[in-house]
Amino acid sequence: MTSAYEPDARERLARDRADPAILRLHRRLSRLGSVASLMNTGAHPDDEQSGLLAFLRYGLGMRIAVACSTRGEGGQNALGPERVGALAVLRTREMEEAARALDADVLWLGHGPGDPVHDFGFSKNGEDTLARWGEERIVERLVRAYRQWRPDIVLPTFLDVPGQHGHHRAMTRAALAAIPLAADGDAYPEHVLEGLAPWRVGKAYLPAWSGGGDTYDDETPPPEATLAIAIPGREPISGADYDRIGEYSRFYHASQGMGAWRETPRRAFALHLVDGPGGRGGRETHLLQGLPATLADLAPLAGSDAAARDLVAAQYAVDAARAAFPHRGRIGEALAAAADALDRAGAAADAGFVALHGHRLARTADALDAALVEASGLDVRAQARPTRLAPGEGGTLHVRIAERGAAAEPSVTVETPPGLDAVRHDEAADDVVRFALAAAADAPLSPLYPPAWDALGGNGPLVPIVEATIGGRLVRVRLDLDAPFAIAPGASVALSPDAVVAPLGDPRRAWTLSAEGPEIALDAPDGFRVSGGEGRWRVEATGALAPGLHVFPARGEAGPAWRVIPIRYPHVGATAYREPAQFRLLAVDLTLPEGARVGYVGGGADRVGTWLERMGLDVVALSAADLAGDLARFTTIVVGIFAFGLRPDLAAATARLHAFVERGGHLVTLYHRPSDGWDPAATPPRRLAIGSPSLRWRVTNPAAPVTVLAPEHPLLAGPNRIGEADWEGWDKERGLYFAAERDDAYEPLLAMSDPGEAPLDGALVSARIGRGRHTHTSLVLHHQLDRLVPGAFRLMANLVQPAA
Repeated sequence: MTSAYEPDARERLARDRADPAILRLHRRLSRLGSVASLMNTGAHPDDEQSGLLAFLRYGLGMRIAVACSTRGEGGQNALGPERVGALAVLRTREMEEAARALDADVLWLGHGPGDPVHDFGFSKNGEDTLARWGEERIVERLVRAYRQWRPDIVLPTFLDVPGQHGHHRAMTRAALAAIPLAADGDAYPEHVLEGLAPWRVGKAYLPAWSGGGDTYDDETPPPEATLAIAIPGREPISGADYDRIGEYSRFYHASQGMGAWRETPRRAFALHLVDGPGGRGGRETHLLQGLPATLADLAPLAGSDAAARDLVAAQYAVDAARAAFPHRGRIGEALAAAADALDRAGAAADAGFVALHGHRLARTADALDAALVEASGLDVRAQARPTRLAPGEGGTLHVRIAERGAAAEPSVTVETPPGLDAVRHDEAADDVVRFALAAAADAPLSPLYPPAWDALGGNGPLVPIVEATIGGRLVRVRLDLDAPFAIAPGASVALSPDAVVAPLGDPRRAWTLSAEGPEIALDAPDGFRVSGGEGRWRVEATGALAPGLHVFPARGEAGPAWRVIPIRYPHVGATAYREPAQFRLLAVDLTLPEGARVGYVGGGADRVGTWLERMGLDVVALSAADLAGDLARFTTIVVGIFAFGLRPDLAAATARLHAFVERGGHLVTLYHRPSDGWDPAATPPRRLAIGSPSLRWRVTNPAAPVTVLAPEHPLLAGPNRIGEADWEGWDKERGLYFAAERDDAYEPLLAMSDPGEAPLDGALVSARIGRGRHTHTSLVLHHQLDRLVPGAFRLMANLVQPAA
């Protein structure tokens, strides 16, 4: 396999620099500050309330988790070309790294684009979202999450109110509905077979703040505050405000442009009690009021005087260990005493106590082991080389156990997935334990979307487990590898082109493509013949070309061939998305405009330039030099989504683009957010403002009826007459970020709306300006082109026609 997936020296240095031993030790100790837990629920990676979670974890020592319903696959990507499945892989990795910064667990309720619970784009109401996810399905998955993780407190990030994202509303509604069901022994009896007992969540809160902003527009005020959480001071060792630590976490959601620098960090949060000992709306003075917060709080519940004494003793020793910071020797002695007392307490407690609180003792024991390892000075790291193995390939796992200090007799075992063997070599003198890895020829490929992330480690399909005797105790820790490991396809098949657009009126009936990678066979659907091989293929229609999409799957020697898409960014390292390799041919009734010479300005967020070429148009991707040069050689210039915010050279060329229009050129701008460098008075040739909050200026139903306001307008009448059939088969949504206020020169061409809403006419507007034209569209044409929606190609051909 390629070395492209290995972390380089700079990545290793950056991670090591960000995780100094003194901070690591303090944070391992702070985990022992409480036995209480909180689960924050949201619909997308980045929905978590990071600043508050940072305080709860690092300030109060609580265990925290994020329960996320989707992988964010329907969203946008501010970094690069990844969309849908590939974006889901990227955002999963971003959530894992964001969770690492918060020391949080993650429970995924959705399993990628192929799962009913997925991000299908924007939704304006919870009912629509729950209908598409399946309300019973998402509630059951939340019940399972509660029973598995056993939170004391559940806090949705958003309110279920009109004007809020429908995914957020659905997740909040489901999170609250699942609470009584999780405690009901008659609900979902199949969970018992998985070892999941009923669990009563102690409290549920809603945010007592609005989730509005530039995107959302909560129509009702938030509920009254019943609890005020004041965040005093900063984390003592890093010196960072807890809200700033939250932004360190949000930094990893880079594909969504997250990570804000606030000069004045947020130091207060207000919550509204929905369910708990005090009843709905009950006033409280502390988040953990009425809940067991420490080991000592558990003592009166243990059902045994001996267990109660030992829990108090364990608490005393934990407090002593934390007070001894940074003296590792004294810390280690106190931690060992705490672990011994905890063992005794668990053995002496009655069965009812263990059933209700055994998970607290078990998690505390695991946290004590991790803290003991850190206090001992033991340095344990693991890496697989290569990080990706194909079925039938082999590699090596290196586990480094160095600076043993107070640790004795360390040993290593390995958990492996089905089809992967790990055989230990003799231990070398360099403190590295090596295992030979061998993937069977029929080894299953690793899942693209792991179901969970554990803050204590042991994530991924290959997990080293280190045991060592420290302070007379046998401790055990599960390691994360220095870079994610996967069993993956041995080779990638890259078809070029991977898709073509075939106008029905074009006499051409044969297409050629090349294939890079292993030798494949290309299966032909009815009406086609495939010939060639050794990397060169010819696809030929055997009769009349039938309109529609025709798919040609690729096969290798061992079965379906894969297209592997590497994903690598500094904040998440290297990973990959895979999908079946195939060639697609869209036969569509398409006429291209005569004389069009198109310049395309992309920001890397869409593939519109590629599709314009594949339609058969004369297209040039414009560089900074091109934008500063002679624009008159083009009849039309198309600006891709977000490009004014992504291309400083484009923003600098604004006046030149205006002059291009005045002199007879056609400028076509695809949708932009207000934050994408779009100045309503300066960016377009005439004033055109993008609606805000954007929730009000979008149509999310992909099947929403479209009214053509000007059927004889040149952009709708030809060269392809746009009719009802052109609006069929759209995916995800109709359009986003519609034009709102605009100069009278702009003529609205379309009107559309979501059910129950007034029509919007800002999806496609066009103005004659001087001898040229400016057309702005908020239709999600770039996504429809990727999905090979016929009407999108017909409309796009019309939009790029010369202004004359």
